[in-house]
Amino acid sequence: MPKELRKRGKKHRKSTMDAQSPAQEQELTNEGPSSGPSWIIPRTDTDQVNPDAPFGYVDPEIKAYFRTVDDQLKEWQQNWDEVERDDDIDPNENRRMFLMAALQEISGKERELATDPECASGLERMAYSMDDFVRRVFMDSLSGSYEHLIKHRFASHVIQTLLAVASETIARESRGVLPKMDDPRDKGQLRTLTRLILDFSDVNLDISPRILPSFPALIMDQFASHVIRALFLLLCPQLFQSDVPHKSRVFVRSRKSAAWKARQGPLKSIFSDNAEKGKASAEGVQPPEFHEVAKRFVTTLRAALDANEVRSLAANKVACPVLKMAIEIEAHHGLSDEPSSLMDHVLVGLITAYHNDPSVKPEASDYFATLLRDPTSSHLLETIVSRCPGPVFDLLWPTYLERNLRKLAVHPIANFVIAKALERAQAEQLAYALGELRDSFSRLRQTRIGVIRSLIERAATLNVLEGEVSEAICSAFQVNTEDDRKAFVLCALTLKSTSEYAAAVKAKAATLPSSDAPEGHSENYSQHSRVETATDALEPTTTGALLLQSLLGLHAPHNAVVLDSIESLPPRELLALAHHPAASRVLDAIIDGPTIPPRARRALLRALEAQFADVIDNRIGTRVGARCWAAADPYFKEKLARALLPHTARLAGSSHAQFFRSGLALPLLRSRPEEWRRLYATPSSGTSGTSATSLKVEIKTAASPMTAPARAEGRHLAPMGGVEAAVESVPTKAHKKRKRSSEMDEIDALFDNARGGKVTRSGRAHTAEKSAALATVVDAIKAVPHSEGKKKRKRPKP
Repeated sequence: MPKELRKRGKKHRKSTMDAQSPAQEQELTNEGPSSGPSWIIPRTDTDQVNPDAPFGYVDPEIKAYFRTVDDQLKEWQQNWDEVERDDDIDPNENRRMFLMAALQEISGKERELATDPECASGLERMAYSMDDFVRRVFMDSLSGSYEHLIKHRFASHVIQTLLAVASETIARESRGVLPKMDDPRDKGQLRTLTRLILDFSDVNLDISPRILPSFPALIMDQFASHVIRALFLLLCPQLFQSDVPHKSRVFVRSRKSAAWKARQGPLKSIFSDNAEKGKASAEGVQPPEFHEVAKRFVTTLRAALDANEVRSLAANKVACPVLKMAIEIEAHHGLSDEPSSLMDHVLVGLITAYHNDPSVKPEASDYFATLLRDPTSSHLLETIVSRCPGPVFDLLWPTYLERNLRKLAVHPIANFVIAKALERAQAEQLAYALGELRDSFSRLRQTRIGVIRSLIERAATLNVLEGEVSEAICSAFQVNTEDDRKAFVLCALTLKSTSEYAAAVKAKAATLPSSDAPEGHSENYSQHSRVETATDALEPTTTGALLLQSLLGLHAPHNAVVLDSIESLPPRELLALAHHPAASRVLDAIIDGPTIPPRARRALLRALEAQFADVIDNRIGTRVGARCWAAADPYFKEKLARALLPHTARLAGSSHAQFFRSGLALPLLRSRPEEWRRLYATPSSGTSGTSATSLKVEIKTAASPMTAPARAEGRHLAPMGGVEAAVESVPTKAHKKRKRSSEMDEIDALFDNARGGKVTRSGRAHTAEKSAALATVVDAIKAVPHSEGKKKRKRPKP
């Protein structure tokens, strides 16, 4: 060997272990002598299953076809309203045939498609358009593989979507609405979706593998835990409903998954006739077996885990949300107030200590204090504080919350737990919290408004300490003089004190030209300033509006600071409040609030009357105007309607005010005011106003031709009493066919003449008068000579 190719170092000789004979190698590998090169390693059984594709890979041709199907479904979902219109063909028929062809093509390959990264999203999209029968077939085809699918990165999302859309089908099945099926004798019996979910949850022992036995291990899996959340939401939907739209289903997916799903466009049915049908059917009652299944999950978790293991789940980011839902189910079934319950383990034995000795004073645990400041575990503590038994809360308050209340209230994480605790505090606990936090209100109003709102609302609920709370809020905003009280609403909306607000107004005025200088405090609410910059320091905030709504919930006269400030606002600022998305909710609370004095409500209506046309000529203002109309008495309804008469032409061209204006029948008010009062401003049968259907009929006869577009879209305004204005409804066949003819008007006139132009309000008092009027109408009809059928007039030839 050439010298330059030699390697430095000692030569390593083969050891006896390395120098094995071919017979020994064959014995170790249990394989026969390989016919290939010696460096080829035979494939063992453990390498045959790929964890990324446990059921095999999808054929490239099927994947290409499925990608085309996904693109077509996505296009239809994005352009849902643009359905092909043809009188002879059902607009959904082509889409239904396309979907069925795709489902037949993928039949038998559901598992492979669900575990494929490119095809899994397509299956999720298809699930929203499946009917009840197809969903049952699809979920039945996955039976026996759920334990592997829910732990897969992509298939777990498919199972989540199937569980989410299954609620509609299960609701229909609970009412006995089942799809028609062919003779199942040759193909076997297809289980209902309710039965499939129960089997999925290990009620039927013939289904294997099962979810329930491996439940304690699945909640620790980063993919399977989200499926368990979706299953709990399906089993007990009433426990996890949220007041915030879409909030109850968002927590089922991770933030990354929810963001990815949002980028896929709207996921809904591609059939136009299933839009409202699915929403209505989802409101059905869940089967009673579902509650028992959820209870079995909780009891299985309690039996499988000890106290230390449960506490480790509470500190785990993956398992903590599942534990939170399990504790909610445990409290719903009345199992929390028991020793060794899940809630007892998280509370470090507080429930067990109370049952052993009700007068015990337990020592605080560092573990619970750590959970208070953890971003994930604090959500669990919110549920525990809200759902724990009353005596346990009385032990929890002094042990963990009372001693560090001021520090916890200003903490960025723990303040949410304190807010939940104040929602169920008693009078003594509330008085202690108010005395402890009074000096911190000026700091809390800037960052931790939730604690203040909970304290205000609890004081209003218990009807105690309302005056002290109102004074503490005024001190936090530095409201000392009469001028400060007038500007309180503007300061509270921006969460600034009076001095900070005045400085912000001056800084704002310095940056504007002299012609645009603000008058008082009005510039911050003008539309010009809101459009000018999105980060305006004087822009109303949602948290400020929520704070004012909580203050309006106090009983009079403790809410007078807000009402007096609203009453003293100039018309320009009041109009800007009515047009702002967040600030307009404060006006709604004044109009509809049960604790608002009638005088303050009438004062607001009078202030809005002069500019009522400008109020409803806005997307937000038209809703405020509808609430004003519903809260007004008959006399003030007419005043509001007459305030719109000079602006009829302008409002007719407004896209926001046309529905409100068309429902008032202003031409009828101008020409026949007495009839307008009888139809629109006079209460009848103990209610304020008429029904939406009768109101729609009157609009057809009295409204101007400019209301035709509104009628064509099926939208109408019901401006009477408690009927909300700007109501959108689907036009029915009765509405389309019902017309007021001239003959009907003549009969109405005969009734009016027979009654002397008076309106009957009591059937018992005017029975004789009605009979006389009916006899007059019958005589008038008999007096009309019967004319022969009219012959068809022929057009003269030219």
